Amino acid sequence: MKYLFLLLFFSMSELCKAQNILVPADNIFDKSKLKVGKTEMAYYTLAEGKLIEIGSYKVVITSNNKNISIYTTVQLLHSTDVWIDTCISEVNTFKPIYRSSFSKDNNYTINYANDVTVFYFNKKTQKRSNIKEQIKDAFFDNYAYPYFLGMLPLSSGYKKDLAVYDYKPENKSNIQKAKIDKVKSSTYVSTLTGEHNVWQVEVFEEASNSLYVYYIDKDTRKTWKIEITTKDQNLILVDKEAEFNPFVNTFNKDETLKLVNNGTSTIIGQAFARDNKNGGALQGMAILNVNKKQFAGKGTQIILMPYTDFFKEWVKLNEKRVKKFMQPIPLPKGANECIKESEVYDNNGNFEFVNLMPGEYLLTTKFIYGHSATATDVVGATDTYINGLYQGTSYNTVSYSFIVEATANVKKTVTIKKDGEKVSLKLKKTL
Repeated sequence: MKYLFLLLFFSMSELCKAQNILVPADNIFDKSKLKVGKTEMAYYTLAEGKLIEIGSYKVVITSNNKNISIYTTVQLLHSTDVWIDTCISEVNTFKPIYRSSFSKDNNYTINYANDVTVFYFNKKTQKRSNIKEQIKDAFFDNYAYPYFLGMLPLSSGYKKDLAVYDYKPENKSNIQKAKIDKVKSSTYVSTLTGEHNVWQVEVFEEASNSLYVYYIDKDTRKTWKIEITTKDQNLILVDKEAEFNPFVNTFNKDETLKLVNNGTSTIIGQAFARDNKNGGALQGMAILNVNKKQFAGKGTQIILMPYTDFFKEWVKLNEKRVKKFMQPIPLPKGANECIKESEVYDNNGNFEFVNLMPGEYLLTTKFIYGHSATATDVVGATDTYINGLYQGTSYNTVSYSFIVEATANVKKTVTIKKDGEKVSLKLKKTL
């Protein structure tokens, strides 16, 4: 009886272990949560507590009634090196069909059938490895499974192991485990879209001896961030939110470029600052020869923006975001080309813009100038006595003026009514 009990105990233990391992064809995946489409993530390395961008990671996922195809491209900054991977799995079971990887160091392809066939080429050593192996157990491709995590019934405390195939020439066995060790609620704060409730999913990969932490949106199942901890380095991938578009108005590059290049009108301006530090009856007034102009220095940059409905909306949205301490919304591709720059060309703050068409424009500038200030110090005190009795103390003070550096942020809208018009304006900051 004792030995029978032990046999039953170990049998049940192995059964529990087997039930905890996910393999293709498990009905636990919710396929409606598959995130098809394009994603681009910024690739960072963490060194001495600082994030250093090293490249971009682009993902394209497509799906039809037969297959799920995952295509990724890793492009390193300041390099022509590109790493391209392809993985195809069955849509109903997630059983792998094909895998390929091409980089500057290695090329390989894997065909999954009854026999797994691998063709591997190391470009550095010029060594080729061709293998064929029979594997009875079911598994996922090690490259594909991260894109299936969002389809799992994630909850706090959720744990599962996934059987995965990861080929390396030095491997004794290519079947490994990806262990979902911890799932808990967390938040991810996007600089563009604010705070999101996420599942923080920690996965330990036996194949690479690395820890992966995925931040998966609870509602959309979008992966916002991935943290990778290896023996040698820490890597972080962050979604760039390329699909983010809060605008109602449409940006038209061709029409906007015409406004700033195809006209015959001119804007002539002068940028300066002036203090209002008068007292008495003159308080709050800038009086000639009392508060002299502090001209923007030669070379000061002046920005001209075509103030179309699109750019007005962009400015308004960012003004609201600044108040909420959120990162500004970047301009769409090509919009920066429609913003003109000029410089103050003399010591009197003068600048100009040419070749403008009729329309509304926003001019902005920022410069340093001398700002007058006053301070009062107590230099002594006088006690007053009458008939030997203390009456009070009066303090002796000295006031003085000094100049400090101040920053002028100036913006002004101007309208050109007809082609060929010359408009004069003053970009003035008064304190």
